[in-house]
Amino acid sequence: MTAGKRAWAGVVFFVAVLAMRSGPQPCHGDESPVGWAAIDRGTTGGAGGPSYTVTTADELVAAAKRSGPKRIFVRGAITLDEDLRLRSDTTLAGAGPGATLKGTGINVRKVSNVIVRNLTIHGAVDAINIESSDHVWIDHCDLSRCRDGLVDIKRGSDCVTVSWNRFHDHQKTCLLGHSDNPEIQAIDHGKLRVTYHHNYFDGSKTRHPRVRFAEGVHVFNNLYRDCDYGVASVMDAAVLVEGNVFDKVSKPTLTAYGDSPDPGRLVESGNLFLRSGQPQVRGDVPKSLIPYRYQLDPVREIQETVARQAGPVFKNE
Repeated sequence: MTAGKRAWAGVVFFVAVLAMRSGPQPCHGDESPVGWAAIDRGTTGGAGGPSYTVTTADELVAAAKRSGPKRIFVRGAITLDEDLRLRSDTTLAGAGPGATLKGTGINVRKVSNVIVRNLTIHGAVDAINIESSDHVWIDHCDLSRCRDGLVDIKRGSDCVTVSWNRFHDHQKTCLLGHSDNPEIQAIDHGKLRVTYHHNYFDGSKTRHPRVRFAEGVHVFNNLYRDCDYGVASVMDAAVLVEGNVFDKVSKPTLTAYGDSPDPGRLVESGNLFLRSGQPQVRGDVPKSLIPYRYQLDPVREIQETVARQAGPVFKNE
């Protein structure tokens, strides 16, 4: 073999090793988020850090405790007996079909720059709890059958994107702001800016999301099927709902709900309502509240696209 051929073979081998170590990536999507998680410095998770592939609860907990940027890949099903606490600058992702967490969920608390992708989570209290954290991206997960919420975001969390997830077999799905209390309002004021896009709310009943206090919540290109209600805006929250499909949803949007004393603001535009009730709207939600660039998919393509691509998806499938 000539020197040139040996050098080329070495390059090919090196690239192949890097590909094996990088872990699988979702085939849809983007390698960076769209929406609030993309603003300012963006959300990169553990990019640039070492990667760890874990198959047991002990390995997963140990990897999550490591400091510095890191990417953790879950292979197979892992049963946890306590919530998994993630540190800043972490990516937690499934390493292939069947990557599952059960027993307890993921706690994203007082951290920044976290990505959770390509995981199935069920049987926890909360599948994913985000509290006092910023720049978080929840993408391409399958979430169901938990005792409380599936993705709850509260206590001044900010700059979050929830995208391409499938929510099912659940009652109270996504809470954004957890209390009407004035002390909590002071914490949440100017925060709780979240984008929900291309999620499949598949018979998940309520809270998709239920929003308190937040300004500039953006809900676009989601598929709602067989839900009691879609989006609820209360306590003067400002929510823009556009380009979604509501199929067999009794109350697509609400501006008053439960025992919250004050209504919210909600503007809907370009949505498709199939076998559904009439949306409630109230007040003004100016587009200027949405500072990032995004592109709406045609609403008549949402049913097929989101039903097929929401949830964990891998390039090697």
